[in-house]
Amino acid sequence: MPVAKKLPVPEAPAANILARSDMIAIANAAADATSSGAQLPEMASAAEGLRFEVDLPFGCDGPVSEDSREAFQWRYDAKSSSLRVSVTPAVFDASEWLEEPPSSVANATPSANRKEAIEGFWIARPWSSRETCESGSLPVAPLGIDAVTLPGQTLGLAEVLSDDGARSARRGGKPYESVRQITETDLKIDQGLRVRLSGRIARFPDGSTVRCRQPAGKDQRPVCLVAVSFDDVAIENPSTKETIATWPSANRT
Repeated sequence: MPVAKKLPVPEAPAANILARSDMIAIANAAADATSSGAQLPEMASAAEGLRFEVDLPFGCDGPVSEDSREAFQWRYDAKSSSLRVSVTPAVFDASEWLEEPPSSVANATPSANRKEAIEGFWIARPWSSRETCESGSLPVAPLGIDAVTLPGQTLGLAEVLSDDGARSARRGGKPYESVRQITETDLKIDQGLRVRLSGRIARFPDGSTVRCRQPAGKDQRPVCLVAVSFDDVAIENPSTKETIATWPSANRT
């Protein structure tokens, strides 16, 4: 009698590690509360301290030109046989995002200890839980590094950096860059590249884990930032499963 082949069992996700879909769910709940004037939902508050791993695909339409100003980009120099990758984090306006809320919030940090910089990353296509390049998709507008300047920028992961924190943790608009020697024959980037962000959910000085704004008024979809503390920023090649470069956070303990 033939023996049935054993089907592979899919790997279970690591316990209590939030993914892209979880971040979207938290932000959507916070956006709904903001638009209706309600309190921050419990699911957002309860997320503080939880670990996350979020992938941000980029370069899905191929390499960029030398004069490109896209925040996330890669290109290959055939003359020097080098792969050049550059990822520039977003810089958020602290005066807008750290303004005092209309009502007091428990566990709020006194304004005298106010943080002075917010840096992080926009999550492109925040309506989709996919963490890979869309097959056959049309090119979209590049994501800039300034806050709330392009359509679709409604969800970001943001780290609040303080005066007494590690100065080296601040990028100040400086990109994460990698140059790697590789032959054109070995270059395999048919699925684009991705930035893998890992860390923990944190909180803003007012005690909230998520802050949402509607700068254009009540008819605008709320733009939300989830407060985080980054552990690592890595660039990976999903086609080869290779990690191209990793930058541990200066705040990592």
